Order: sequence, then structure tokens, then C-alpha cells
Amino acid sequence: MRDTIRFLKGGEIIELENVGPTETVLDYLRLRRHETGTKEGCGEGDCGACTVAVGRLVEGRLTYRPVNSCIQLLGMIDGAELVSVEDLAQDDRLHPVQAAMVEFHGSQCGFCTPGFIMSLFTLYHAEDAPRSRKTVTDWLAGNLCRCTGYRSIIDAALDACFDAADDVFSWRANETREKLKVLADSRDIFIGDSEAFFSSPATLDGLAALYGQHPDATLVAGATDVGLWITKQLRELPKMIWLGRIEGLDRVESSPSGVLIGATATYQATEEAMTEISPDLGELWRRIGSKQVRALGTVGGNIANGSPIGDTPPALIALGATLELQSAEGSRALPLEEFFIDYGKQNRLHGEFVTGLFVPRLSANQAFRCYKISKRFDQDISAVMGAFRYTIEDGVILSARIAYGGMAPTPKRAGGAEAALKGALLDDPSTWGEGMQALLSDFAPITDMRAGAEYRMETARALLAKSLMEISGTAPEELRVLAKREADHDRAA
Repeated sequence: MRDTIRFLKGGEIIELENVGPTETVLDYLRLRRHETGTKEGCGEGDCGACTVAVGRLVEGRLTYRPVNSCIQLLGMIDGAELVSVEDLAQDDRLHPVQAAMVEFHGSQCGFCTPGFIMSLFTLYHAEDAPRSRKTVTDWLAGNLCRCTGYRSIIDAALDACFDAADDVFSWRANETREKLKVLADSRDIFIGDSEAFFSSPATLDGLAALYGQHPDATLVAGATDVGLWITKQLRELPKMIWLGRIEGLDRVESSPSGVLIGATATYQATEEAMTEISPDLGELWRRIGSKQVRALGTVGGNIANGSPIGDTPPALIALGATLELQSAEGSRALPLEEFFIDYGKQNRLHGEFVTGLFVPRLSANQAFRCYKISKRFDQDISAVMGAFRYTIEDGVILSARIAYGGMAPTPKRAGGAEAALKGALLDDPSTWGEGMQALLSDFAPITDMRAGAEYRMETARALLAKSLMEISGTAPEELRVLAKREADHDRAA
């Protein structure tokens, strides 16, 4: 065991022993190192002003990812290279991304500029990124600018980011790789005492033992949610256990039957495998947060935190996913929908934690759709999330699995609608009405800041009809007739 974290900064190995459980990378840069180029904006990973780059070895290749330093815990950069905007210019020579931002007038007040530059730095070092405006806008979806306008920033990116990397980081890449290999070890990290600590076990057995002793500790994977508990809810979290160093917990294993996702596998690492299951899943994954969020946020964390508006659980429930859990007493598996008991309450035993998830592939006679409805297209929480899997034979629905988020205190299946749609005909929209009507009994949504109860219900019914329309190829006119019939039925009731 060691009582320090170690990482690279400016090509040098940094070792810290006084690391607080909730100390962030942003606070370390600004308060300890007095490197104030990295800005604090929203404090929740939304605006991108605090973006830094974190370099790690991915299958032996040095890879830089943009992350929000305001919600990344300092202890989580153990074994990595931390790059802030101060590290880019060398000998009074601007980095190519910085020079392009100057040439194309990509900055006015300058507050957001360091974050944009750091996001573009990671694009500059990305391999095989297609040179297009869409690539740039996807990369910058997590960076907000209030005064410049994005065209000049996008022009700078198109000019600077798609040629072979030629900067100090590419020049010393081999040296960096060797230093990162030196930093990698299999020792547990424990900094603090039994009352307050930051810890990072290196094995599942070590995690089970530590969590069994401290079941009141906070388990953290990517911190894209837990970070907000610290910065927005101002929670006292004296015991922090980071899961990011446990070998194999970040696995993504594809097989003919499905995909096994480890609890610390990020959205970015799982996007390709999810897209192979369904293009709808790939698009859903792309709309979860931003590049910064997807680089750190994990599918396992989205499930373990049990949010009723989490994007992934409804889709995974509809697909019939199975959850893996483990403790010092052993392991078990359960259908994902059985994990969510009530608002903020999950089916976890004493000292138990999520280790993985199995997502089955669709069979030849199954069709799947999922839809995220939010006020903003990018970087927004769902008002309603709907997911639908139908098993079909000769145009007849043999069975349905339908799940929604944002409609109940937990992600929840629509049991009544599923039963009502059994035997429905894809080429006859008049047979869909009972399923849409059953949703009124399946859910009693609430009104909150994201949407009204009536809007949520009408949207949920519309998404059900949309899924059937897309799968069947039904003409919109037929759907309008069905909608009118349903509206008349509601008024009569």
C-alpha cells in the first residue's frame, strides 16, 4: 500500500501525500500551483471553462482525453499525465492550437478560451478523427462561449487540428509512455485515516474488504455525478473510494450473445459496442453529456447512482440487461429492473457494489428503438426517456419490453402497455391503441422544473407510437387518425 498519488505534469513526476477526499483537480491547479489559466465557471462540468487534458496509456497508446477539472477528484489522476493550458506554449512559442485561435480571432473576453484550447488540444492529438465541421462541433459540445461566436473557433480547429501532431507532447511521447509505465503499479492507495480518507484499491478483493469495513464510504468511478454532490450540494464526503485502478473492472467484452461492460468502463469506451447492438443506442450514448463527461462518466456509475432520469437504465432494461454485484460475501446477478427499488434506493446488500453489466444482443426477430427528450439536444438531462424492444413474427407483436425514465421515482417498465400490445399487428395502427391507453395506468408522472406531468404522459404515449410507426413503416396520416381516436377516447373518459 502507498499513501501518495503520483502523476506527470510538465514532463516531471509529481508525488503528493496530502490529498483530501474531495479535493478537485481545479482546486489543485489554482490554489496549490497558482496556475490560474484553468477557469471555474459552472462548477458542474457543463461549461467547459475548466477543461484540462489527461493522458493515459490505452492499449499501449498514449491517449489524451478532455476532462472537467472542476468535478474530477485530484486522487483520480494517479498514474496519468495532467496537462493544463500553462503547459502548451514552449519558449514563448504558442502551441499550434493557440496560434490558430489568435489567427482566426477565436477569443474576445478570453474567460472560456483556455477550456476551448484544451478541448482542441485533445482533438489535435486524436488519431483518425475525420476532418469535418461535425467532428469539431461534437468535440466542442461541452465548451460554452458567450461572446465570440463559434464560427471563428471552428475555423481555428479546422486549420490546426487535423495534421500530424507536431508539439512538445508528440516529441516526448516515447519518454512519456515510459514514465507512465513506471507510475503504474498494483499497490492499493490509502491517504488519510479511518475517519477521513481517499483510497483506491487495486483489486476487487481489496475493494470488497475495504468497503465491507467502511460501508458509509462513497464509491466513485468517473465523478461526473459525485462531483456535483461536492460542488453543488456541498455534501461532506469524508471517505472516498475510487474504483479506477481495479484491473479488469473497465472491461468491454463483445460476444455473439451480447456485451459485458465492467463497472468503470466509460461511455466513450462502450460507445462502439453499444452502436453495434443498435444505432439508436449509439446516438443515445453520443448525446450523454459532452466529450469531457463521456471520457470520465461510466455506465456502471449511471446505474449505481439510481437516478430516475438516468439516460442508460431505460434502454438497458428494455434490452433485458443483467446486473452483476459483489461483496466480501460473494457475488450475484439480477435483472437490471430489479435493482431500482425506490427513489434513491437500490437493491444492494451490506458492502455490495456493482461490478458489471451484461447487455444481450437483439435476435433476428426483434426490433429496438430508444428516444431521449430534453430541452437541449446536447448536454441536457432527460425530461422523458423511452426505450422499446419488440419481438415480432409475421407482423404480429409476440412480446414487448418497454421502459421509461422520468416517468416514475425509478426507471420503470410499462407492464400494462407491454401486455396490451401482445398480439398487436404492425400493419394495423388501430391495434396499438390499447397499449397507448395502458400507459395512463402504468405511470403517474410529476411536474417539476424539467417538464409537466401532462407533457410527460403525452410524450411517453407519442414515443410509443413513434417506435411502432418506425418499425412498421406506418404512414404519418394513419398515425394522426390513431392520435385523434385516442384524444376522443380520453375526452369521453
